Amino acid sequence: MSIKKKTFVFSLIAAVLAGALIMFGASELLNSLGVGTVRVSAREYKHLEYMDKKYAKVEELWQAIEDNYYKDVNEKDLKTGMYRGLFDGLDDIYSTYMTKKEYESWNASTIGEFEGVGITFTEDKNGNYVVVSTVDGSPAQKGGIKAGDYILKVDGKKYHDLDSLGAAMRGTKGTEVKITYLRDDSEKTVTLTRAKIVTETVSSKVLDGNIGYIKISSFEENTASDFKTVLNEMEEKNVDGLVIDLRDNGGGLVEQGAKIADMLMGKGTITYMQDREGKREYYRSDSSKTDLPYVLLVNGGTASTSEILSAAVKDSGDGTLVGTKTFGKGIVQSTAQLDDGSAYKLTVMQYFSPDGHVINKKGVKPDYVIKQSDSSKTDRQLNKALDLLK
Repeated sequence: MSIKKKTFVFSLIAAVLAGALIMFGASELLNSLGVGTVRVSAREYKHLEYMDKKYAKVEELWQAIEDNYYKDVNEKDLKTGMYRGLFDGLDDIYSTYMTKKEYESWNASTIGEFEGVGITFTEDKNGNYVVVSTVDGSPAQKGGIKAGDYILKVDGKKYHDLDSLGAAMRGTKGTEVKITYLRDDSEKTVTLTRAKIVTETVSSKVLDGNIGYIKISSFEENTASDFKTVLNEMEEKNVDGLVIDLRDNGGGLVEQGAKIADMLMGKGTITYMQDREGKREYYRSDSSKTDLPYVLLVNGGTASTSEILSAAVKDSGDGTLVGTKTFGKGIVQSTAQLDDGSAYKLTVMQYFSPDGHVINKKGVKPDYVIKQSDSSKTDRQLNKALDLLK
């Protein structure tokens, strides 16, 4: 069958006009029903298409829960779980989402003064929460909790990340909290009354033989300035050497550790951090340093910022390390607060020793490996350090 060109053109125009009228009529009908249409740019349409592809499944699952879960659903809890799940997908125990309350609690702990039970803990390679130490005179210490215990539950609830567990143990002074822990395959639950915890991160004394001893329990806002005060006192007392104890120090603020390294090392690199693009940031020390010979004590509980300090001293050769291999946390987290007061911690860099040695998951091996038995009353590691300083 053939159609003349002119007839075909008129037919095409008529079809287009009819289609336009139909679309116009449909649009008017939708508008009358309160549905309507919205014009969007190509760029906006692509974004909507992207959002649909990325989050349609989340919406589908959300709707399934709302429609079918056997109890009423708390929308706020669902959202929090969704945000946590995003970070859980990284398989990184140090990257996490925090609610506003959790962030405020975590932030308070970094200044060395908070209300809680006084437990410092970490997560081991098997995902267990291990007590590193308890603050002297704290509810945890008085309640019998010791280093090496495994925290199982807080108020009967299990937790799946370090920050939410820490937030659960912290709380208003005078309130009670139940801590369930494991020791020697025996599970125990103790009820503790929260108190105001003031962490003294630096303590010192002069040992027999005129050797100064400085213990650093963590790195918080005032740790470096407190260490400087104690170091000056030791120098004024003319001690013959220093033992700096970093055992069971789980870390803290990197800047504080770098400042202490600067007091102990000559001019050079303390550490450098590198992101996934290869961009580096350096911490460096100047030429001024203490003239006192010193030994660092380290063990498997020596982690994070403590390892930065330990690796810097080992590579520089300015001091000696004694003990056992350190924990092996060589990554850096950045913390940011969101508009609603919640926050997140995200691992953004890995740090290295001055000579470029990887610390993460490897740790720092001391110059003298000396094992210490928990049951022994003799501190073999300290005694070795004293022998080296004679």
